[in-house]
Amino acid sequence: MSQFKLELAESELKIVLEALMEMEARMSKVCNTSDDEDEVADIGNDLIEVRLLLNPLKENAVEKFGEGILNFSREPL
Repeated sequence: MSQFKLELAESELKIVLEALMEMEARMSKVCNTSDDEDEVADIGNDLIEVRLLLNPLKENAVEKFGEGILNFSREPL
């Protein structure tokens, strides 16, 4: 399998994490609410792939930058 290495600044990683977490939430909602078995199967397979990417990425991000990397609030501090 080929690999692609990418270096991101904290602010860039935060954008990627937020997008992936939103995608995971949308896909999970479809899997939990859809009555279409084919849709659930297709989205469910994609959801597995997203989680295989997202989970270690989140873990490494928190290890490197702290829990704040997962705070996507737009509220002023």
